Amino acid sequence: MTKRIEDFLRTQSSATVCCVDEDLKPYCFSCFYVYNGSEQLLYFKSSLQTKHSQLLLRHPTVSGTILPDKLNKLLIKGLQFEGEVLPLENVDTKQAAQYYHQQNPMALAISGAVWVIQLNSIKFTDAALGFAKKMHWNRYNQ
Repeated sequence: MTKRIEDFLRTQSSATVCCVDEDLKPYCFSCFYVYNGSEQLLYFKSSLQTKHSQLLLRHPTVSGTILPDKLNKLLIKGLQFEGEVLPLENVDTKQAAQYYHQQNPMALAISGAVWVIQLNSIKFTDAALGFAKKMHWNRYNQ
């Protein structure tokens, strides 16, 4: 993954994630995330009782977007991703809670599970590099 994409992921804090229901209808939710650059994983916390958590348990394939926390409409920048939510019993998921809470200690006061999205592909747009400049990354074609 390029340094520019990694820096963007590391310096932002919220994502919109889309999953699907039983009828394959899309369902989106927003979350605060922490990025684990060594494994290309996103961590977020959510209650197991939420609609999106129930959907993710059945259909772990996701897509989403990350926009800058402070949007500059003249310098368009953003990221689209595809990935999959790892099972709650996965070893990466079990280690995620400690990593997430180190970055967001206030989240300890909120009940819920820390979920892990394995990023599989990314399209990053950064107008600072030139109009419509896009960078691509794929976990399986490195």
